[in-house]
Amino acid sequence: MSFGSNLGWTLLFAALAAVANLIGGVVLIRQRRQDRPFLEVVLSIGAGFMLAAALLAMLPESLAEVDRARWGTVLLTFLAGYLLVQISEHTLVRHFHFGEETHHEEMLGPRVHLAALAGLGVHTLFDGASIGAGFRFSQSLGILIFLAVALHKLPEGFTMASISLASGRSPKAALGAVTILAAATLIGAFGAGVIPGELAPYALAASAGVTLYVAASDLIPEVNASAGVRCSILVFVGVALFWATRELLGLAGIGH
Repeated sequence: MSFGSNLGWTLLFAALAAVANLIGGVVLIRQRRQDRPFLEVVLSIGAGFMLAAALLAMLPESLAEVDRARWGTVLLTFLAGYLLVQISEHTLVRHFHFGEETHHEEMLGPRVHLAALAGLGVHTLFDGASIGAGFRFSQSLGILIFLAVALHKLPEGFTMASISLASGRSPKAALGAVTILAAATLIGAFGAGVIPGELAPYALAASAGVTLYVAASDLIPEVNASAGVRCSILVFVGVALFWATRELLGLAGIGH
């Protein structure tokens, strides 16, 4: 796969992921509410898929691409990616979760809206970077990462649009905020697609850390807060879906 086709696939799948952001925002703005059961299913399957993608594909691939002497640096980069989301989402924003923000009393100031946009902006930037870094190694890895990202893009759009509306923004301004997230996805994908090859394993490792954080620290708590065992079981379905997708891509000959 040539560099040109590599970048082309990266931008195509990043654009599809960005569209999911926009769809989530538009649905929230038009309805002013969400179908919570549907959102719980998406979050649960997405959590399992992302956990598997980060630990079974992204991190192992980044380690395989460097000498063993540099594994420590790769793992440090992985940890840095994980902690970056902690800082951006849960230090800048006092009360953040995936799903509709209904705590209007906490969402009145412009600072909270801007902080949420900055935090989610960093997150979506790495969403795109994850896709771009994956396609630097193989089509199958890029597609797997795209699916992991796409599964939480609708809730991401919901979240940003609802924070905007709860902070007093107009529907047009809320859509503008979601559009910024979509654009950040494309910027991240392009950046990861054009960085020097020797940096690609580290970009993939950092993206793996971000992916692990979103799955384990953002999505799993939402799953655990749901009543019953259905959502917990769906996490395992997400892991199984990752395995099945990887096997099907291999059978279809989609690889390097």
